[in-house]
Amino acid sequence: MSVESLEKEHNSIDISNSHQVVTSNDVLLCVKDLHLWYELKRWGFIHSGYVKAVDGVNFDLHYGESIGIVGESGCGKTTLMRTILGLEKPIKGSIEFCGENVSGLNVSDMKFYRSEVGYIQQDPYGALAPFMDLQQILEEPMIIHGVKNQEKRLQRIHDVLTEIKMFPVDDFLRKYPHMLSGGQQQRAVIGRAMVLEPRLLVADEPVSMLDASVQVEILRLLQDLQASHNLAVIYITHDLSTVRYFSKRIFVMYAGKIVEKAQVDELLSNPLHPYTKALLEATPDPDYENALTYKEVPPGEPPSLIDPPSGCRFHPRCSQMIEGLCDVKDPPEIEAEPDHLTACWLFD
Repeated sequence: MSVESLEKEHNSIDISNSHQVVTSNDVLLCVKDLHLWYELKRWGFIHSGYVKAVDGVNFDLHYGESIGIVGESGCGKTTLMRTILGLEKPIKGSIEFCGENVSGLNVSDMKFYRSEVGYIQQDPYGALAPFMDLQQILEEPMIIHGVKNQEKRLQRIHDVLTEIKMFPVDDFLRKYPHMLSGGQQQRAVIGRAMVLEPRLLVADEPVSMLDASVQVEILRLLQDLQASHNLAVIYITHDLSTVRYFSKRIFVMYAGKIVEKAQVDELLSNPLHPYTKALLEATPDPDYENALTYKEVPPGEPPSLIDPPSGCRFHPRCSQMIEGLCDVKDPPEIEAEPDHLTACWLFD
């Protein structure tokens, strides 16, 4: 489906809820062999290498599906997100949205693409302009994307605020970000992401800065929005204790690569990759007796993405490393069990 036909079908800037009827088997987003490297320069002009932040990522996302991308800080989650949003241009590979290569879009088509992809930031206070009230914050995307009728804009704002449960609506319209609680600020960020009725939401650790009780409310709100709008969601986090309640599939990232993919229940009950097992072991356990149990974690630190190790990038920390193989050859993605893939030589 071309961008032009999408524009005609969506007629999005009318905010008319006119999305095409699709099934969950249809692919919305396809990431193929994606590489994003940042060039390093000494003294501002001498090339001295690359930071290999994303280094060969592949996955499909279907309409209405939610996936969780998990991994520790520095594994490449945020860089992957920025590339999907069109904020970074890959040096190799592609991101296809409804069959169109995002990197090849011109300025006009990229503007339309960004109306189709909503972004929920991690820090709600930093994401909201302090000099704009809530009405201006929600109205701005519609003005940028050509909604000239102010009555339609105000009606859409009213609908969105009602949907994200910020009511009485009129009480919130003239409030500035500093007048809102942390949970209300995050709801405002979600409302701004939803105001153009996107097909895809990219949520970058949307509950990591909130209290536990508020986290539950925000996750339930995202679930409701996903169900009512048939949204596809990419949920980026380091916290497996929240992703298990929201995502259909989990992708585990380590040092710029996806090392394991599976359905949520399957991955949590039967992790295959040694890194996934370590990540699960490191997840905080609210049970008092289990919390007192000493947990084994891999020694060492994540590798530098400037000079990552050869072969499997986890092998310097892996107790099951096979010498002459894991430290030499990069493992392919292996379907160790039905619909359960892992990049690990132990399952070849």
